[in-house]
Amino acid sequence: MFNLFIGCAFYGISEAQVARSYRLSTGSLTFLLPSNSVNELVASGDTIWAGTSRGLGITATAGTTWEHFGSVPPLKASSVASIAVRGPIVWVAHATSTDAGDESLPTGDGLFRSTDGGSTWTAFPQPVDVGTVDSTEYGVNWIATLNITTAVNNITYDIAIGPGTVWTANYAGMLRKSVDSGATWTRVVLPPDSRDSIRPTDSLDFDLAPTGGRLGLRQNLNHRVFSVLVASDSSVWVGTAGGINRSTDGGKSWRRFSHQNQARSISGNFVVAIREQLKPGGRTIWAATVNAESPDETRGISWTDNEGATWQTALLGEFAHNIAFKDSIAYIATDNGLYRTSDGGDSWLRSGAVVDNIAHQRLAMTEVITVAVHGDTVWIGTPDGAAWTLDTPSSSFGSIWRIMRTAISVAPSVETYAYPLPFSPDDEVVRIHYAIPSTGVGNVTIRIYDFAMLPVRTLVAGVQRNPGTQVDEIWDGTTDDGRRASNGVYFYRLELDGGEPVWGKILVLQ
Repeated sequence: MFNLFIGCAFYGISEAQVARSYRLSTGSLTFLLPSNSVNELVASGDTIWAGTSRGLGITATAGTTWEHFGSVPPLKASSVASIAVRGPIVWVAHATSTDAGDESLPTGDGLFRSTDGGSTWTAFPQPVDVGTVDSTEYGVNWIATLNITTAVNNITYDIAIGPGTVWTANYAGMLRKSVDSGATWTRVVLPPDSRDSIRPTDSLDFDLAPTGGRLGLRQNLNHRVFSVLVASDSSVWVGTAGGINRSTDGGKSWRRFSHQNQARSISGNFVVAIREQLKPGGRTIWAATVNAESPDETRGISWTDNEGATWQTALLGEFAHNIAFKDSIAYIATDNGLYRTSDGGDSWLRSGAVVDNIAHQRLAMTEVITVAVHGDTVWIGTPDGAAWTLDTPSSSFGSIWRIMRTAISVAPSVETYAYPLPFSPDDEVVRIHYAIPSTGVGNVTIRIYDFAMLPVRTLVAGVQRNPGTQVDEIWDGTTDDGRRASNGVYFYRLELDGGEPVWGKILVLQ
C-alpha cells in the first residue's frame, strides 16, 4: 500500500490572487546546472528546460552552458515541481516545504507564466480558496466542495497547456483550469470513487473533496490529482490516486478507468504521469501507474491503444516516474534506471550504469526521475544530476553518456573538498572534488585512511584525468575488502603528478 495523503491539513489562510509581471534582462549564464537534483525535463525546439531543487535552468547547447532563472525575480531558487511548454508559452510551478512539528509538509510555491519563451514572466500565487465548504455547480447538480485554503499539500505536480485553457494537477488542490491565462482558476469536477463516469445531466450525490477532514465530507481518492495531459485531439486525460479520467468535451463529462472497473485494467490507481505517443495510424496513451490502497494493485507502466477501452501493462514492480518518446520508441524513467521499448512494450532494454568516459564521471544512483527527448538525444534527470545519451543506429542507446553536475569550484586556497558531510553510506555516496592543473599529465591517486591513519580504501590509483578540469571521485563507504566503514572521521590523500600531496577530511555517520 502506498501512503497517498501525508499530513494534509487545511488552515484558514488565504492569499490574494494577484499576478505580478517582470522583464528579465537575462538569467545568469554558467557552465553548471542550478542543482544536481533534477525533477523535471522538457524538450522544446532546441531548448531543454530543467526543473531542479534550486530553480529553473535552460540549455540550448547540449548542456555545455546553462542559463539560471532562480536568482532573477519573479522566478525563485526553490524546487521546480512542473514545467509545460507550448510554442512561446511556458508555465512553471514551484514548490517548497512547511515545517509542522516533527515533519515537513510539501507546499505549493506559486505559478509562473511566460508568453515569449522566457524573456518575461508573470507570477501567480498558488491557487487557493476562501472559506471552508462551498457548492460547485455541475449541470443540474450542486456539489458540496471542500475549499482548499492553504498551499500546504497543494502542489502543482503537472501542467498541461491546451487551446485557450491551462490545466493544473494540484494533489490536494485538485484539478483546476484557467481560461484567462492564469488570472482566475476554476475547480474541475471529476467522478467520485463510487462512479465510473459523470455527465452534467446525471443526478449526482457526492462531495468534491480529496479528504473529509474535520468537516465530515465524503473524501475521494479520484480528487487527489497528480498528472494531466491535453492530447493532440484536445481530449483531456487526468491521473489521480483513483485512476485515469478522460474527457472529450473540455472537462464537462468524464470517463474513469481504474484497476477495479475493467477486466484489462491499469496496474495501479495512483497515476503519476500520463503522456501521448503519436504513431502512424493512431496513438498510444501511456501512464505511470503505482499501487494505491488496494492490495491487488501493483506499480508499473500501463498503456492503451484504444482510448482506454483496454489496457496493457509491463515493468510490474517498477516505480515509474515519467515517460518520453522518439517516434515509435518509448522511454520510461524509473527507480531502477531508464527503460526503452521499440516494439510497443513487448520487450524492454534498461540503460545500465550511467558513465561519462570523457569527463570520467558516473551517476551514483540508479533512480531516474524524469526523461525528455530532443531529436536523437535522450535526456534524464536524477537526484544526482542530469545526463544525455544518443539513440541512433551508429550510437546504441546507453553506450555513450554525457553527465552534467554542479559543484562549488575549488579555490586557490582550497585545493579539494568532500561532500556531503557528514555522509551516510546506506543512503548516499561521498564525492571528493578536486581540480586538475591545466598543464601536466593529470595522473591521480586517492587513498582513504581511518583516524589512526591505517589504510581503508584506495579509491583510484594512477588514473588519468583531463588537464584543466574539475573532477569528482566517488566513495561508497566501503573498504578495500568490501566491508562498510564504521562511523568516524576519515582522511583522504590526493596525489597529482608533479605536485605535493593534498589532504582532506570525511565524516562517516550512519
